[in-house]
Amino acid sequence: MKKALIVVFLALALGFGGVLIAFVAYAPPSPDMLALNSAVMDAMQSGDGDGNGDGDGDEPFQLIRNAVAREAQRMEAAMRQRDAALRALLFVYVGAFALGVGGLILYLDRAILRPFRKMEAFASRVAQGDLSFQLEMDKENRFGAFSESFDLMREQLEAARESERLANISKKELVASLSHDVKTPVASIKIISELYQAKHGETAEMGLISGKADQIDLLISNMFTATLEELRQLKVSAAEVTAKQIEDEIRASDYQNKVRPFALPECVVMADILRFRQVVDNVIGNSYKYAGTEIEAIGGFDGGFFTLAIRDFGPGVPPDELSLLCEKFYRAGNASGKSGSGLGLYLSEYFIKEMGGSLSLESHEGFWVIIQLRL
Repeated sequence: MKKALIVVFLALALGFGGVLIAFVAYAPPSPDMLALNSAVMDAMQSGDGDGNGDGDGDEPFQLIRNAVAREAQRMEAAMRQRDAALRALLFVYVGAFALGVGGLILYLDRAILRPFRKMEAFASRVAQGDLSFQLEMDKENRFGAFSESFDLMREQLEAARESERLANISKKELVASLSHDVKTPVASIKIISELYQAKHGETAEMGLISGKADQIDLLISNMFTATLEELRQLKVSAAEVTAKQIEDEIRASDYQNKVRPFALPECVVMADILRFRQVVDNVIGNSYKYAGTEIEAIGGFDGGFFTLAIRDFGPGVPPDELSLLCEKFYRAGNASGKSGSGLGLYLSEYFIKEMGGSLSLESHEGFWVIIQLRL
């Protein structure tokens, strides 16, 4: 506020100063009356003229004319000097006035117009959804507190958007995880109903159970696929897991009891037990679906990794399809007529990589899934 008052005062001072200068400088120079009076007195004292008694009487008038001529020349020279000084003074005044007006314009632009332009650009960026754009503030400016309020509003909006994003991710992770986990018990229901029908003959009730299980499996697959497309990744948190826990997960996933008796060497690996359970469910479920044979589980060590090989004794897959089995939505030629979404091995590989390990596939004397976990 003080700066604005100072600038306005200087502008007014320049304006009034210019008017006073114009009035004072415009006043014409006055004649030297003493010199003219002295010339008249000299003419009167000269009497008859030049003192030679010729009686022409021109000498007094000549003296006065000469005095007037000299005074006129002096006044003309003074006016020329005054005009020159006035021009110089006006040039200086105009320059000073222009600088004062320019300073006032710059001050008004910096103090008032520039903050409004910044807020206009800020509002435009916020309207476009860019909440990372920070509004610069000048605490010495009277609009500083006003600008700070807008920037606080932006920060609150950004925090609210981030909270909403994290909440959506958490919700989608939960839906994706539950959808995938529910597929295993649904598959168990289907297998049990098929075994019951094989032993006791087909009944309407068991056929209804099997059909409803297929319907639920299809709905879950669609929901899981849609959620995964939006989510793009599932959270994996690796922690210490013992070999005994890995054995328990394999036996828990083997509800058809097709895994041969096995024992894994004692060790502690880095794994997410929930995601590892999903991986084992996928691998053993695929063996049930595509091979239908016994399953072998072998454990060992390779450098700084624990290696778990799960093998069935089915026909396997052709070599040209082997590298594609972990691609999203890809299903091999032997999957024709069998339910599935083509996401099992894709997710299994993703989970194991997020744990810091690796998953590879081999097809010779059966189908092999080789999992490596960090020790």
